[in-house]
Amino acid sequence: MVELDPVTADPTDLRRLYGYFPSGVTAVCALSGEVPVGMAASAFTAVSIDPPLVSVCVQNSSTTWPKLRRLHRLGVSVLAQHQHRECRTLAMKEGDRFAGIDWVATPGGAIVVSEATAWLECSLYSELVAGDHAIALLEVHAFRIDLERSPLVFHESRFRKLANIVEGAPR
Repeated sequence: MVELDPVTADPTDLRRLYGYFPSGVTAVCALSGEVPVGMAASAFTAVSIDPPLVSVCVQNSSTTWPKLRRLHRLGVSVLAQHQHRECRTLAMKEGDRFAGIDWVATPGGAIVVSEATAWLECSLYSELVAGDHAIALLEVHAFRIDLERSPLVFHESRFRKLANIVEGAPR
């Protein structure tokens, strides 16, 4: 039998639990007029094939999401394992989030980060209130994958790389 700990008012242990699940790291970006707007998001997942939907979870306290959510097209870049600096820059609370980041805008105004492992051009499909976050469902309109690059992984508050596990090999 496994004994489980109750959730308490102190979020420290729950935050540690959530961080124990490895996740990919994405950049959600777009042009607002001529100005690039973007943020890093690790709570990203595929949702549906028909219609093509992905989700991103965004803190209610975000000052960037209200700017992004009203734009016509959003770029989602699945960051590659060498892009931990880009992730940290896009996650900054203050300053130029695009300093030193090579990016390209699509004709629809989505921004994708160069050298990522995958890119999606999306629009906001719907949004759900979920406690201290919003779950943004994004409809995918176009995408590209670079099979030569591996994704950046975030686990236990650190960036990691994927490793191949050979079937039958000792662990």
